Amino acid sequence: MSESSSVPPTVRPATGRPRAPSISDAITQAPQNTNAQDDGKSVSDGGNSHSSGRPTSTPSQTQSQAEDEAENERYRSQGILRDLVTFRWMTAPASSAKLAGIFVLAYLNWNFFTPDTPNPFRPFLFLSHQVDPTSVLLSSKSVTQAADSFRIALRSFGSPSSTPTELLRYQKGYLDLCFLAFYVVVFSFIRQTTTIYMFKPFAKWWGIKGEAKQSRFTEQGYSFLYWGTSASLGLYVMSFQDSWWYNLEHLWIEYPHWQMRPELKVYYLLQASYWLQQALVMLLRLEKPRKDYYELIAHHLVTLWLIFWSYLINLTMIGTTVFVCMDIPDTFLALAKGLNYMELDTLATGVFAMFMVVWTYFRIYLSAKTLWSVWFQFDLIPDHTKEWNPEKGWWLVPWMKYQIFAPLFLLLLLNLFWYYLSWRVLIRALKGVVADEREEDDDAPEGQNKAEGKKDK
Repeated sequence: MSESSSVPPTVRPATGRPRAPSISDAITQAPQNTNAQDDGKSVSDGGNSHSSGRPTSTPSQTQSQAEDEAENERYRSQGILRDLVTFRWMTAPASSAKLAGIFVLAYLNWNFFTPDTPNPFRPFLFLSHQVDPTSVLLSSKSVTQAADSFRIALRSFGSPSSTPTELLRYQKGYLDLCFLAFYVVVFSFIRQTTTIYMFKPFAKWWGIKGEAKQSRFTEQGYSFLYWGTSASLGLYVMSFQDSWWYNLEHLWIEYPHWQMRPELKVYYLLQASYWLQQALVMLLRLEKPRKDYYELIAHHLVTLWLIFWSYLINLTMIGTTVFVCMDIPDTFLALAKGLNYMELDTLATGVFAMFMVVWTYFRIYLSAKTLWSVWFQFDLIPDHTKEWNPEKGWWLVPWMKYQIFAPLFLLLLLNLFWYYLSWRVLIRALKGVVADEREEDDDAPEGQNKAEGKKDK
């Protein structure tokens, strides 16, 4: 066997596109997030005037180098104070890591040096506003539950340092804003770290061409990571609720739902942090806008409206059902789009067809069913709570039905709009044209892209 025959091919047979020699080589091309300049830049610049036997860079290579330099600059920290003012911490992982680290170190230092005093940094990292276990006992919904809770309380008597899990409940409060702000920083760090150091190197190694397409692929990778985790957590949280599986009369029968299990409160506040972070990314145009940019802005604002308003008026149970309706289809969508960018067209089309079934059930049928419940089952709430009394957690006066219905109806209209676009994409995919209509023309005019595609083949 000759030496040349043992050399592995430089293209992936499934796609016929060039790829990096190894994943480690692709990782080395990831932008560095430090204040230091690229040391290799001055060396290469200095060598331009002296011939060293290296071939002259082609225009495409020059453009690629320029894009890499611009990307490095975009993700490089310019100092923590400057990054705070310019919101650069949302794109520079080094800055978001420093911000989060400041609070973590402050919390640990306070516990170490003054362990007997309340830690002012605790609300940023952990849940606040725990409900007195006595109130949890008194609010038990049945005699059997009350008896079980009382037995649990007796077993834990004499151990006041810890509350039994069965009696651990939280309510909302102003300190929740501290938790929200901290995890916006955390999500910024997770988003940029995974996209820059995990999904971007993989995109280059796989052979995805073009800076814009690589960026789109990294977005879908992060989306798949988040939505898959969020959907799993949402199903877990929902399994403890009386409304499982979409027994929607329970959204109203036991209103108000002001006592939250810890996993429910964590889930809700993390969702709020994620969507707030995503909205800031879009409003600050940290990503290249798509064709449906304004529809996405509307979607994000409506989602934040629903999250904060449902949290305020003690409708977290209906909020959880809406989250599950949204997150499960998004997981399939992100997977299908990621496979599309990898040019695994057959697999992408199959996953996209599954996505259409999932979207139809969750985002159309179950969303419409939830709207029906708001309109026809709203009056199931207890009569004594049908007044505006925030101190007791009662908010659902008769006109509130319309206020709850309106944003959910707007969300359904947006879902129907994307449903229409998704059917167009699926029909085109079945005809052999696999592309996301919202993300066309990322790198070049359509004719150029087609010509390059034929050239690659």
